[in-house]
Parts: sequence; C-alpha cells; structure tokens
Amino acid sequence: MSKQQQVNQPFDYNATRERLLMSEYGRNVQNMINHVLTLTDKEERNRYAQAVIELMGQLNPHLRDVTDFKHKLWDHLFIISDFKLDVDSPFPVPSRESINAKPKMIRYPANHIKFKHYGKTVEYMIERAKTIEDPKRKAVFVASIANFMKLAYVTWNKDLVSDETIINDLKQLSNGELELAENTNLNRVDYKTVSRQTSNRDTKESSAGGRDRDRSSNRGDKRDFDKNRGGGFQQNNRNRQQGNNKRSY
Repeated sequence: MSKQQQVNQPFDYNATRERLLMSEYGRNVQNMINHVLTLTDKEERNRYAQAVIELMGQLNPHLRDVTDFKHKLWDHLFIISDFKLDVDSPFPVPSRESINAKPKMIRYPANHIKFKHYGKTVEYMIERAKTIEDPKRKAVFVASIANFMKLAYVTWNKDLVSDETIINDLKQLSNGELELAENTNLNRVDYKTVSRQTSNRDTKESSAGGRDRDRSSNRGDKRDFDKNRGGGFQQNNRNRQQGNNKRSY
C-alpha cells in the first residue's frame, strides 16, 4: 500500500464500528458469528457454530462453574447473532422476547401489626395457640407467649411493665379467645438485666477477637525475635572467626 493510500484511508475507531452485543466476548467473536451468518450451507454453519462455541468457552473459563454451561454459551451465540443464526442447537433456541422480558415485580408484604413492639411473630403464635385442643398444652403455650410478650415490651420500651398490661394485650390480640389462668405470675424481666446480657455478649465477642489478634501479634514478634537473635549469633561467629584468622597471621 502506497503512502498516499494510507493517508486517504479513514481511521478505524471503535465509535464508528458496529456495536458489540456482548462485549465480554470481544469483537473477533462477533465478526466470526457475522461470517457464519453469510454461509449458505447449513451443515457448514453448524460446523462453524461448534467452533465458535468452543472458542467462547475458552474465552470465559469462569462460566464452566455455572450450571448449564453449554446452554448458556448457545444462548449467547444467538444473542450475538441478533437471533438471526439458523443452526441446529442442542438446546431450545431463545427468543428476543424471552431474553428481554422483565421479571415480575415482587410485592412487598404489607402486614398490619397491631402492636409494633410485639411484632408479627407474636400474632402468628397466638393464632397457632388457638388451634391447640389439649387444655394443659394450650395453657403452657399461652403462658410462654405472655412471657415472650413481656420480654419484647421491656426490650422495646426500656421500662418496666405490669403483668396486667401484658394480659390485656394478649386478650386484645387474641380477640378474647386466650386467657391466662388465675393467679398467674409472669417472669420478672428487668431492662437493666436484658441490656447487661446484650452488652456482655458483645464484650465477649470483641474480647475473643482481641485475643486472636494478640496471639497472632505475639507469634509474629517471636518470629522476629528468633530471626534477629539468630542473625546476631551468626554475625558474632563471623567476627570471632575473623579475629582468629588475624591472630594466626
């Protein structure tokens, strides 16, 4: 090519090229697939498509860990060809609509909670208690629910609460179907005790992490000390040997 022809030839910029449909495979793969589209013999197209599939798998080895690895490669082949490639695929040929389909919107659960400090779980527990037929088992379960409600109340409001308040809330949540036995005393719950237990748990976790760091630091210091001490001994031995050599002369 002469110098004049090189000057007249326009520069080939990526901005002027055809848009890459899947940039992770590069422009050469897209050019190869475009060439396969120009082949008239279907058997020849099948051979070329198999070769392109093998190349695409080598360019993206991380896809081998993905379920249906070959299926995903064939889907990408049809996507890069803009769904125009007519070859025999071992998997169902995807359509443009199925690839570009938007997922269905997940509805956010809009559950109405009567008492926020008890939560929705307490309401589920109360509904479950209504279905228990054994009186003794039902009484034990209702008492457990009431004790849990008292713990949740103290944790949320950070204040003491009377048993009458919990009993009334239980009756209101169950629409009057669940009642505690007479002279039932709920477990005593103190906010200071609850907060102390929480802080102690956090302290134990942080101290355990600190001990691990200290052990690692001590091991590193010991290795440095042994290394320096060994190096000092070696240096002293060399100095002592040099002194003996001088005296021998």
